Amino acid sequence: MNRLLVALGMMLGMTQPVWADAGMDILKGQCSSCHNLTGPAPQTLKELWARKGPDLFYAGNKYRKEWLVQWLQNPTQIRPAGEFYEDHIKPGPKRDVVDPSTLKPHVALSASDAQAVADALMTLKPKSDLIAKEKIEEGTVSLSMGEMAFDKFLGCMACHRIEPDYGGLSGPEMYTAGKRLQPEYIASYIRSPQAWDPKIWMPNKHVSDGNIQKLVHYLEALSKEDNHAK
Repeated sequence: MNRLLVALGMMLGMTQPVWADAGMDILKGQCSSCHNLTGPAPQTLKELWARKGPDLFYAGNKYRKEWLVQWLQNPTQIRPAGEFYEDHIKPGPKRDVVDPSTLKPHVALSASDAQAVADALMTLKPKSDLIAKEKIEEGTVSLSMGEMAFDKFLGCMACHRIEPDYGGLSGPEMYTAGKRLQPEYIASYIRSPQAWDPKIWMPNKHVSDGNIQKLVHYLEALSKEDNHAK
């Protein structure tokens, strides 16, 4: 029925809210068991550890729509060790490694369903006040200087990968972040992770405004590298 509604909307030239309604039906029927669609974010560590997938109730403030449409049709692993690191690792010869047998593949959607779900997700914007505080300045940063700030100065690679198999396992990979995330969201989240996710373990490094800008530009440049982008 959802696919029929979307197809009918395409033929009749219906506007995005019709698509969004169909997409919300898919989200409620297929995604709500793993994703929080209504908020709030976990308020205790117990709730945080029980999270099965990323919260989506502010997806419209977070993701780029074009990325959502593509990813929902061909999902790839964003968090190398899943949502909660300790549930998906095992001891390795030198360090902990991911146990792939514990990771479940994400469902893939048809093109029409992916479009409808992306439209629905883009309507979820309860944190627009945080987004409005950020202004991304024009500029560029070299990959070498960006990596120095990301790794050496701020230590982000302890949890995040900047290319496949290079970096930490407990956080989402960053080599597609520039295509995946809205730049204002990246800036706001770096500024205060707990403003978005009160109990999240990512530390607030109190990054200066100038360095926040540099990190946003670095992640955008990183996502354009042919050997990184997916």
